[in-house]
Formats: sequence, structure tokens, C-alpha cells
Amino acid sequence: MCQPEGMDPADLRRFAAASDGIRPLRRVVLVEGDSDREAVLQFALTVGRDLGSEGTAVVGMGGANSLPRFLEIAGPGGHGLTLSGLCDEQEVPVFRRALERAGLADAATPVALEELGFFACRHDLEDELIRALGIDVAVAIVAEQGEGARFERMRRQPAQRERALVDQLHRFIGAGAGRKARVARAFAERIPADGIPAPILGLLAATLP
Repeated sequence: MCQPEGMDPADLRRFAAASDGIRPLRRVVLVEGDSDREAVLQFALTVGRDLGSEGTAVVGMGGANSLPRFLEIAGPGGHGLTLSGLCDEQEVPVFRRALERAGLADAATPVALEELGFFACRHDLEDELIRALGIDVAVAIVAEQGEGARFERMRRQPAQRERALVDQLHRFIGAGAGRKARVARAFAERIPADGIPAPILGLLAATLP
């Protein structure tokens, strides 16, 4: 396997950290951030799978715009691994262009992203998880995480008072350092196998050995 040259060291570190100890490494699942990674790993456990033992690494890229660099690391010009991924709905064009430029999709004969092993959350991961749980359960889990008082203080802010509870919660989850990943894992732990959001179910099916 060749090593891409001129890559951002931070990207290489993310890839190495996510794939550390996975031998043989066969597949990489590319997700936008650490919250997506935590949710995917937890949902795999929910359905009785350990992705690492199957040779699959889940890599949080630090944003959709990093996809071209990670395709260079993991794809045909790098480690030559099988690729799958998860993104927010608004990032579908970004993912599609990156896959086309990497030679993994044909712009002349476009196919659904799912056929390429890449899946999009309706709006974003947090919306998928909140819908799966229901807003009352999601708020209760945030309180169980010791964040209830902070959330209530945020809700009383002038810019937040008139917003719907689900929009307030979505804003709160994304506001604190490390909160998105922590809450995503806690939400995923509470969602049973029959409630797993469709895009993640599709992704897990696409990564079956």
C-alpha cells in the first residue's frame, strides 16, 4: 500500500488513531465528525457487531470538506481500502463531487449516493437521533448527562425564547466543547435496534463483511 504524500499531518493522525489496532484493516467509514463516529460505533454494538474486529475503522474527518483528503489517504491512490460514509443532507453535493474527483463515481452516469456506500442523514445526525428518541426522552437524557441546568439557562436567552424546543436542543447540543460526541453516544445507547435511523441502518448493512 502506498503512502500519500503532502497530506495534512492532522488528517493522517485522525486516520491513524481511528485505525489503530485494526488488523487487517479492510474498510474505512468516513463520517463528518466525532459525534457521527460515536453514534455509528454504538449502533454497531446495538446490533451485535464490533466494527474493529471486522476490519472496519470509523474516521471522523473534522468536516465534510475534508473528504477529498481522506479519500486520498484511504482510497485507490492511498491504502486502497473499501470505503463507505455518512454525511448531513446538505453535504450530499460535497460528498458527490469528492467521490467523482477521486474516480469513485461517474459524473456522466450519476447513481444514488447509497449505491456507492454513502448515506445522508435527514438534515443531520442530531435530528435523526432526536426523532428516533422523541423530544421528551432526548431532553431527559441531556439532564441525565448533568447538563439540564445549562440547557434551561440557554432556553431563557432572548435569542432562544421563541424557538421550538427541538431547535433549542439542537442548538445546545452543538454549542459545548465535546458535547456533541458525548450526547450522540448517550442518545444512541438509548435507541433500540428497531429504532436505529434509516441512514445508519443502511450504512451498517453496507459494511457487512
